[in-house]
Formats: sequence, C-alpha cells, structure tokens
Amino acid sequence: MTIKGFAACVAAAGMVLSFPAAAGGMGQAEKIRRLDIMLMVTGLRCRTTANNFQREYGRFTTNHIGELNAAARELKADYAAKLGPAKADHALDKLSVQMANQYGQGHPWLNCGQLKQVASTLADMRGLQPLVEAANDLLDDGAHQMAWLR
Repeated sequence: MTIKGFAACVAAAGMVLSFPAAAGGMGQAEKIRRLDIMLMVTGLRCRTTANNFQREYGRFTTNHIGELNAAARELKADYAAKLGPAKADHALDKLSVQMANQYGQGHPWLNCGQLKQVASTLADMRGLQPLVEAANDLLDDGAHQMAWLR
C-alpha cells in the first residue's frame, strides 16, 4: 500500500478502531510497526511545515527496510497463529488504522521539528536494537524524550 493509499484509508476510517494488544503488552514486532507508522503519519502531518521530514523518514525506511519487513512478517505470523490466516490480514489492517489514528492529530509530546530530528537520528542508526529502544521511549508517556533529541 502506498503512503497516499494508507493516508486515505486512515482518513476514511474516521475513528479509532481498537484491537486487543498481545497479552502482557506489545511485542517487539508490534513496537517496531508502531514506530514506523508513528513516523509515517506524523511525517505526513508535518510535510507542509518548515520541518518537513519526508526525506528523513525515507532514509529511515530505506536504511531499516530489513528490520521493518521482518517485524511486519512476525506480526502477521503472530496474528495468523492466533486468528487463522483468513482473519490475520483484516486484523492487521484494523491495527494499522488504529495505530495511525493515534498519531493523526500529531505526536502527544513531540513537535514536527523534534520528530524530524528523531527520524534523522534513527535513519543514521543501524540494527534492530535502536528501533526497539526508540519505540520504548517514543511511544510511551514521554519520560525518555530528551534522549532522542540530543
């Protein structure tokens, strides 16, 4: 699905759709997926501002395509195991819309300039561990926000 297609899907949804998180909270694959969607959706929101970070988000996805694809495959396999293959795609679509809607009005505590800095920093990092750490820090209540703004 293209970014424009995904944005249209999000806009058409109009409301947050909920799907239960894995028992005990999010797994690593879901965290990585949420991080990617958060950056994509907020990047779309910020693209008409002075802090457009579409280029940085593009570098992030290019440099981490292996990790992002592996997380998506793992998440799909988890859903297929829980719901069966026929329902997994639908459930993942609902989850993706819910994730996107969460950031549709912006990040709760980062502005476009800060998100641009985060996307640039993450684009320059390598491996899975920085993505997991970023997801843990950037998708919570903001307690760790300053670490990503250095």
